[in-house]
Amino acid sequence: MKQIRCDVAVIGAGTAGLSAYRAARAAGKHAVMIEGGPYGTTCARVGCMPSKLLIAAAEAAHALQVAPAFGVHPGDVRIDGAAVMERVKRERDRFVGFVVDNIEQLPAEDRIRGWARFTAPDRLQVDDHTEVQAERIVIATGSAPVIPEEWALAGPRVISSDAVFDWNELPRSVAVIGTGVIGLELGQALHRLGVRVALYARGDSIAQLADPDVLANAAQTLRAELDIRFQTQVVSVRADGLELALTTRDAAGNERQERYDYVLAAIGRAPNVQALALHLAGIERDRRGLPLYDHTTMQCGTSPIFIAGDANDELPLLPEAADQGRIAGHNAALYPDVQPGLRRTPLIIAFTEPQIATLGAGWRALCHSHGGRFAVGAVSFENQGRSRVMLQNHGMLRVYGEYGSGRFLGAEMIGPRAEHIGHLLAWAVQAGLTVSAMLDMPFYHPVVEEGVRTALRDLAEALKHPPPEQPQPCPDCTPGT
Repeated sequence: MKQIRCDVAVIGAGTAGLSAYRAARAAGKHAVMIEGGPYGTTCARVGCMPSKLLIAAAEAAHALQVAPAFGVHPGDVRIDGAAVMERVKRERDRFVGFVVDNIEQLPAEDRIRGWARFTAPDRLQVDDHTEVQAERIVIATGSAPVIPEEWALAGPRVISSDAVFDWNELPRSVAVIGTGVIGLELGQALHRLGVRVALYARGDSIAQLADPDVLANAAQTLRAELDIRFQTQVVSVRADGLELALTTRDAAGNERQERYDYVLAAIGRAPNVQALALHLAGIERDRRGLPLYDHTTMQCGTSPIFIAGDANDELPLLPEAADQGRIAGHNAALYPDVQPGLRRTPLIIAFTEPQIATLGAGWRALCHSHGGRFAVGAVSFENQGRSRVMLQNHGMLRVYGEYGSGRFLGAEMIGPRAEHIGHLLAWAVQAGLTVSAMLDMPFYHPVVEEGVRTALRDLAEALKHPPPEQPQPCPDCTPGT
């Protein structure tokens, strides 16, 4: 068996792993990167980029549908599913190619192919061909979609989101199980491309929203277009010829069976740590078997082992993976002189229509950190000028501020241009701006951002009237499960 000694071993060559490897190298350490799967990040292969390609096609189709409301009447519209998927895959492969090219430019001796597992706190075995002795180790093994075993028994037409981007043609029908970001994005895109879609949720959740008012608005807005079945559980999935028979049960106990070409499980992703033999790593783990770590340093306990990206199940987002990987790689190189790294203001965006954004401290976090003592401002986009001009006047924005300091804390929203508004507001949180300072900023006319000003004015007024000093109960702090 080949023997390798190094300063830092990084398990995983995704976004977090690449960032960790480069940070360790930049600090002057000898680092190696171990990968058993295909090169190319989750984002490029099966995540952010191919999903946005599918969404872009859906937006083009939807624009033709709503054009008559502007007095514009297109001719016969035909959606060529094969052409849609051909472009999705072609452009997806182009994005993956950029990532693979970057990896292949790294020194060949630093790239180890195979699946790693711990044999000791400072040793890894890669398949049956290589043993790596490393002074420090970074776990960056990513995550995988969850498909319940009993569903998978129905055959290959029970899929995760990963499989969507290998389709050569659009199917006739898809049942999407889950109303998180992935389920909503893909479900709405497929619906707009002519696929019969129904979305099923065990509770009342919508993407990452927790604010009860925004959540209710989102449910109403999205259900105006989509077939969403809340408070509905999957009873069984079984093969029925070339289709799948899906049996579900609603909140009243009524069962219903329907047939679909595919059942898409979008109920979450699980960290890829089960095959690492973490019991031999000498680190403390939680009840799920995940390593306990410091969120500012990415260090597992006081050990020379660090964890970054989807593997730690904190925030499965590309920007977070990149930041965490950079922090983990840098601290692995400097161990034992470990230092907190830059953790940016949380920002999550769902590319639905309308878009959904949460940033800074959301409703649920503030219920815990501020005990109900935070001010709220709001705006509806229903009558917001620019939104009505574009016929995108749906949704609402709720913004949060801190009594006393007047500091802007965060926001949740569903509405037009949320991807851009989310960035502006996240920057304000990270800069520590007060609501008053934000209202001193320029606002052009007519723009959707004028709605932000309306919400901030509402918040500024609320900040003038703090509640009594004793902690107040925070109503409905958690949405339905």
